[in-house]
Amino acid sequence: MSPVLKAGSRPPWVGLAAAVWVQIAAGNAYTFTLYSPLLKSVLGLNQQQLSILGVANDIGESVGLLPGLACNKFPPWAVLLVGSACSFLGYGVIWLAASQTVANLPYWLLFITLCIATNSNAWFGTAVLVTNMRNFPLSRGTVAGILKGYVGISAAVYTVIYGLVLHNSSSNLLLFLSIGISVLSLAMMYFVRPCTPTSEEDSSVNIHFIFTQAFSVVLAIYLLTTTIIYDTVSLSDAVSYSLVAILIILLLSPLAIPVKMTFFPSNPKDNSQDGNATQTDPLLTPSSSTNNLISFSENEDVSDVEFLLAIGEGAIKQKKRPRRGEDFKFREALVKADFWLLWVVYFFGVGTGVTVLNNLSQIGVSLGDSNTTLLLSLLSFCNFVGRLGSGVVSEHFVRTRTIPRTVWMTVAHLLMIVAYLLYASGLSGTLYVATALLGICYGVHYSIVVPSASELFGLKNFGVIYSFMGLGNPLGAIVFSALLAGQVYDAEAAKQGGGSTCFGPECFRLTFFVLAGVCGLGAILSVILSIRIRPVYQMLYASGSFRLPQSSSH
Repeated sequence: MSPVLKAGSRPPWVGLAAAVWVQIAAGNAYTFTLYSPLLKSVLGLNQQQLSILGVANDIGESVGLLPGLACNKFPPWAVLLVGSACSFLGYGVIWLAASQTVANLPYWLLFITLCIATNSNAWFGTAVLVTNMRNFPLSRGTVAGILKGYVGISAAVYTVIYGLVLHNSSSNLLLFLSIGISVLSLAMMYFVRPCTPTSEEDSSVNIHFIFTQAFSVVLAIYLLTTTIIYDTVSLSDAVSYSLVAILIILLLSPLAIPVKMTFFPSNPKDNSQDGNATQTDPLLTPSSSTNNLISFSENEDVSDVEFLLAIGEGAIKQKKRPRRGEDFKFREALVKADFWLLWVVYFFGVGTGVTVLNNLSQIGVSLGDSNTTLLLSLLSFCNFVGRLGSGVVSEHFVRTRTIPRTVWMTVAHLLMIVAYLLYASGLSGTLYVATALLGICYGVHYSIVVPSASELFGLKNFGVIYSFMGLGNPLGAIVFSALLAGQVYDAEAAKQGGGSTCFGPECFRLTFFVLAGVCGLGAILSVILSIRIRPVYQMLYASGSFRLPQSSSH
């Protein structure tokens, strides 16, 4: 295992800065929209076959049980190394097929190699997310929002590179994904390391997080602006490379925090003035919990903090089974109704959203807009807004009102219904509005599920639990994209003359109606989940800040 580093030192922030770059690499699955038309034309695929490759793209991206298990057994650098190998091998084979360097590769081989290629995302994302969630356990929503936000905006990063550096060459993009991502991950391996987390709130930590969030917003706006400029104005190579250089500088902005801590270290607290009081763990101080033992047997959800304090004082014996908010083993979480409610709500959200993402190019063409790069950049920007914004907003309301984070999944489901109905209408001007709305909601689901799972079931086995939650993405792609959208599209294309391309809103109209209905059911289930877990949040955030249960081991 990697050595454990001192709490409050620079390495946690160096690791977070490195994680930003790894998360950009972990968004490589979003590039499927950019190179899928090349695969369709070169390999002679119909829409259903292309949708099945889209399923492979999502299976690889989201099947992270092995990375989750590996995070508890191996250091982060080893997990990142596996991700690098997957990216190099998988995208390398796809490049050989797309560039026709090797002709007539079988379809099943492409399916498998695409799974391997995008499975690098699971190894990258799980390694940095688990490590940083453990390094900053008191700011889970904020950390999840930042890291998931950078994954969301990665599509815009790849779009800029695709246009300004690779000159819209899908073949060159695949080669870049094979070599560039692998080299980037290898370069970041040393810096992503576990650290001993701090046990108390620190105002400087909040300032550092605000700085990181602010510059991520600047980056997102810059990427969207650059994409619009590139699509409307012809740029010289010198200007293009200058814009990419600015992009790199913005991606390096989180490093300003450890640099500042190096040259302008904060003064250590004078513990002598407070005597031994500052050395006392608030979870170990005497409390009135011993006077309230009867209530524990009468009410399952009453003051879990006091229950834990009573355990520490020896007043009662700890139950064998963990309570919500403590560390669960994976098999213990599987038998909890809240676990499956959270999974189904997440599945309905990202499963329907990924259907649009996988078919975004074809949706645009069917509605009369073939500008895939601008659509993808808009979706990426709004995806980022949803991820980062939901982390900030949910963190605020969970600390001030103890409102469960899953409430925002309810809001996202309701807005997704509106987006799908706008898509189905086919009205002029609704394509970009619907795409923006969907991108925000898609990002909310991705960002909220991370801290919610950790708060309900703990951080000790968080890697496996979170990876299982991620299965909602590929299963949604299979059910809603391959089995529904692909078949509906091909059937409508056959009605128009038997070609592989379909035109008009009817190409996806039935699909969007079904997706809207699914999100309606998801909204109902998320309301039920939020009501069930409200007492857990009242326990965890009763004091206005997160309280680590004493029985948890991170």
